[in-house]
Amino acid sequence: MKKIFLIGAGRSATMLIEYLLKHAPTENWEVTIGDVSLSVVLEKTKGHASARPIQFDIHDPAQTEVEVLRADIVISLLPAHMHLSVAHACVKFSKSLVTASYSTPDMEALHEEAIRKGVILLNECGLDPGIDHMSAMEIIRDINDHGGELNAFYSYTGGLVAPESNDNPWGYKFSWNPRNVILAGHGTARYIEKGKYKYIPYNRLFGQVVPVVVEGLGSFDGYANRDSLSYRKTYGIESIPTLLRGTLRQSGYCASWDIFVRLGLTDDTYVVENSESMTYAQLVESYLPMTSSVTSLEQAVADFCGIALDSDVMQRVLWTGLLSTQLIGLKSATPAQILQQLLEAKWKLKPGDKDMIVMQHRFEYVVGVKKFRRCSSLVVIGDDDIHTAMAKTVGLPVGIAARNILKGTITQTGVCIPVEAEICKPVLTELEEYGVHFTESLEELA
Repeated sequence: MKKIFLIGAGRSATMLIEYLLKHAPTENWEVTIGDVSLSVVLEKTKGHASARPIQFDIHDPAQTEVEVLRADIVISLLPAHMHLSVAHACVKFSKSLVTASYSTPDMEALHEEAIRKGVILLNECGLDPGIDHMSAMEIIRDINDHGGELNAFYSYTGGLVAPESNDNPWGYKFSWNPRNVILAGHGTARYIEKGKYKYIPYNRLFGQVVPVVVEGLGSFDGYANRDSLSYRKTYGIESIPTLLRGTLRQSGYCASWDIFVRLGLTDDTYVVENSESMTYAQLVESYLPMTSSVTSLEQAVADFCGIALDSDVMQRVLWTGLLSTQLIGLKSATPAQILQQLLEAKWKLKPGDKDMIVMQHRFEYVVGVKKFRRCSSLVVIGDDDIHTAMAKTVGLPVGIAARNILKGTITQTGVCIPVEAEICKPVLTELEEYGVHFTESLEELA
């Protein structure tokens, strides 16, 4: 019997747990699922004979080592900063690890030791990062095989709300960790355009968007995501003149989110004094400069941000209740935590709501004297507020990869991300069985 240890049973784990338990009887697996909340695990395993639910504390090194030691493979859906202790235990006991999070320098430092132990520490195997890597690499390999020279590559992904459940002016609801949404974009985005390095600092990120048109769905806001430059080497396209990876939101979202950024409400580095006794209006007022004119708080915010009070941008902000007299009631909270609390109540998926994943790759390349643009798009609609498109596209690639590692189909070792055909092909092929498939268009450019 093979033993799988899954750490984390949150909202992104729903479809992964179902996948593992579906295959457990035929694959002869025992699936241990650990979470800080045992009740969450019990709810999702529903007494399945192949499931071993446990309460798990990642901050308990002894428990971590015991559970990693008894497993044949470990899957971690913990927050990204918590993977490292699991990875160290995996290498110590010669166990493979799969995560959906970005790889880090500390993780990559385990590469040689993982190779010596004959195990793989596979990161970035979810949606974005994950499916984006695998689908892009399959096309890049195909272009190369046909003698093409890649001149530009744009890749955008968004976790959005499905059109039939889009009932708020932001066109957004939480389908994954809300904290990650609040803190999205922190740092400086880096990419290359026509051979020139480009940088967008966080304070300008949401004001510097481009329209991204997806056939059948219309136009979205696209903003640059993290460090696109590092993927030139990863994708084997070091000499490409243009490379940009970005995030999608509904049109207008970014302009309104930029108000939160400009006010300072996405900062997570300090605690607001007496936050529990303040109203949201008082919080916002504390971020505005002193003014001698008598005006409404709404007008003061609009003036400070240089927008019209009756603009769509400002109306989205007002809709959140940010300028209301509602008591915050959150003790010793950072501005980002306060904003998260407010938005979690407004952007919650209601029973029956459906989310939507949209991904688009655009390649521009030359074959001989001919120029081409190739577009590959993915649209996945969730089944409901539990079986979300986000849970499907984050959880299933992780589960499929783990299954193929156990079967010996994936033999790569060391710290890596899913860019090699050995990983991409089996994962993408099986994902199609779950409705996760791309549609493509190709046009010759003048």
